[in-house]
Amino acid sequence: MEPRQAILVVSFGTSYNDSREKTIGAVERAVAEAFPAYEVRRAFTSQRIIDKLKKRDQRSIDNLKEALDRAAADGIKSLIVQPTHLMDGFEYMDVKAEVEVNQGRFERLALGAPLLASEADLDAVIRAMAGELGGYDDGKTALCLMGHGTDAASNQVYQKMQDRMIAGGYANYYIGTVEAQPDLQAVIEKLGAQKHYQRAVLQPLMVVAGDHANQDMAGEEEDSWKSRLERAGYQVECRIRGLGEVEAIRKLYVAHVREAEWEK
Repeated sequence: MEPRQAILVVSFGTSYNDSREKTIGAVERAVAEAFPAYEVRRAFTSQRIIDKLKKRDQRSIDNLKEALDRAAADGIKSLIVQPTHLMDGFEYMDVKAEVEVNQGRFERLALGAPLLASEADLDAVIRAMAGELGGYDDGKTALCLMGHGTDAASNQVYQKMQDRMIAGGYANYYIGTVEAQPDLQAVIEKLGAQKHYQRAVLQPLMVVAGDHANQDMAGEEEDSWKSRLERAGYQVECRIRGLGEVEAIRKLYVAHVREAEWEK
């Protein structure tokens, strides 16, 4: 009998059930299809979301420590931990630290890279976004991607992505963040300087379309991205579609699992 091996897909999580299955669930299914010899398991890093799902839906989801404990207790010998986090920010570093603490419990314990770990990853995500939004790119429409943002140094990845978009000819694409820089005000100022935009299409640059997409981006509150852009004079369309719904993004996560598998 071959030693048991598993892939643990680790996500921040979301309490939006429909989006969860379209995004996190879709990534997990893509990984399972690509690695049929492995069990694929789930863990969330947000204890708040875990607790909410337990109370509201009676749905139990392991946090990372619980998932690692369960894998060890179940006799898993080889485990690949693949986060769905976009970058190596605080959340990813917490996952990395937990993996390092647990190294001695498995014959092999590997950690996959976040989505945007290299320039090649940036280019792949840019192409994926162009594939999603290219039909709107008529010269009069600003294509605005809403990232989360972080105080970690890795927040610079948003500006790197913006710079590579411009260099690649994607002049009508703009990246802003909810909780860091560049923020929406910076995006609005860029749009205003161009003069020719009449419309804005908003798309989350996040794995799931959860609270940030539904409330901060597309909500009716006066401080949502939609409301602020409408007050600035633009017609606004919101796409409530997480990155996990995009096949090219799922393929990139699968590629990161493959890289972790090769590092034996």
